[in-house]
Amino acid sequence: MIKRKRHLYSVLALCALMGNMAEAADPAKIEQGKQLYAQNCAVCHQADAIGKPGFAPSLSNPEFLSLASDKFILSTMRDGRPGTGMPPFSHLGREKGRAILAYLRSFAKLPDRSAQVDAELESHGDPRLGDQWFHSICSTCHGNNGDGYAAGGTGTAIGKIGLLSKASDGFLRATIKEGRSNTRMLGFRGPKALANLSDQEIDDIIVYLRTLAKQQESAK
Repeated sequence: MIKRKRHLYSVLALCALMGNMAEAADPAKIEQGKQLYAQNCAVCHQADAIGKPGFAPSLSNPEFLSLASDKFILSTMRDGRPGTGMPPFSHLGREKGRAILAYLRSFAKLPDRSAQVDAELESHGDPRLGDQWFHSICSTCHGNNGDGYAAGGTGTAIGKIGLLSKASDGFLRATIKEGRSNTRMLGFRGPKALANLSDQEIDDIIVYLRTLAKQQESAK
């Protein structure tokens, strides 16, 4: 059974990779996406998609593009991020959304790992310890409740359901461990990291973040 699951994950990863390569390899679609991006996205994320600290995150960041699946990016465009400055762009439709996606993929500099991280096991841990770690090292940038820019933070709204409903535990885990180059989001794993967290401590933080999403879901 384990071997069959591993084989399935390998097939899914290969399919995702081939799909992303096809998107990025179509020059006409990339050019269309560039124009659509300029019309709809550049006002917040800047003309070069590098983002603006405290206002909108980078969409051309290599670590982000390596970890974010097509589904993650497309659904974020479609639904926006409730509770943040990111409105939904569902009016663009699927084809225009895919054109913007192809343009963003043209910035990619690292191998696509989205299927790999999304297939990782869910986090298990102690949300109380995660709460302590979050308020010790994460809230400085992301706000006390993970509200991000809305709370005056320099980091994104990692405590909002708009992100947490789309991001897998593997996506969150890799982001916390590795950080995002050329941003204020530093890695938190390893001797040279901002805080050398263990794998379990990182999972505790993720479990805590999931409790924030559940609270927001219950409040609807």
